[in-house]
Amino acid sequence: MSNRLSGKVALITGGSSGIGRGIAKRFVAEGAQVAVIGRDERRLRELKNELGENLQTMQGDVTNHEKLKDMIEDAKNNFGFIDTLVCSAGIGYRLPLQKATLEEFDLTISVNVRSIFDLIRIAEKDLKSGNSSILLISSIAGHVTFTDHVIYSAAKAAVTKMTANFAIDLADKCIRVNAISPGFIETPIFDQRLKQDPDFFKKMGSLVPLKRMGVPEDIANAATFLCSDEASYITGVDLVVDGGYVHQGLLPMKKNQN
Repeated sequence: MSNRLSGKVALITGGSSGIGRGIAKRFVAEGAQVAVIGRDERRLRELKNELGENLQTMQGDVTNHEKLKDMIEDAKNNFGFIDTLVCSAGIGYRLPLQKATLEEFDLTISVNVRSIFDLIRIAEKDLKSGNSSILLISSIAGHVTFTDHVIYSAAKAAVTKMTANFAIDLADKCIRVNAISPGFIETPIFDQRLKQDPDFFKKMGSLVPLKRMGVPEDIANAATFLCSDEASYITGVDLVVDGGYVHQGLLPMKKNQN
């Protein structure tokens, strides 16, 4: 690796699995010190054993305001400062409107939207002015319309819009705020689908112009760039990383139609 994040200290939520875990591994490989918040204690231990002293792990719920404050403070005390935030914690359901409940709506918004607002509101005062960045993980669900996805799509559309607002609100401190909207990524969220259909990833990949599912490393590559000094003049961007899915033509054309 090229040590593109050498000297940086990152706090990553949702880092025990999937995209957050992939970003944590890449950040450490690029020279950063990383604190990870996650819910799965076993996976956090495994990640700590793999990455060593440059990684701090904290088991906790990002929707718990007091616990979140304590974890942010622990990370700052452990490494001395924080200059990079990655908000990757999230949940999602495919639920028909008629079956979706207010409890599921509240939980999805709490984890995917409210926790981001709370984290940034708590942590921004401690971020290094002029050399810090915040990265939110949104989704292509905030850009295109899927059936039975109203709650998750609404939450991710909110994350995309929050990115632009936070970028302007924090610009006077020269704190950059960007987002990544992943497409279909091979993560443990699909484990149950894979058990039911071993060809699930192949079938999903066939829907993508680049003819494959993404992997966490694809998102980690983009995250590394956006959180590095190479992106020092980029803020308010929602970078779609989806193999071209959102840009493909969805209207069928007749053979001789121009």
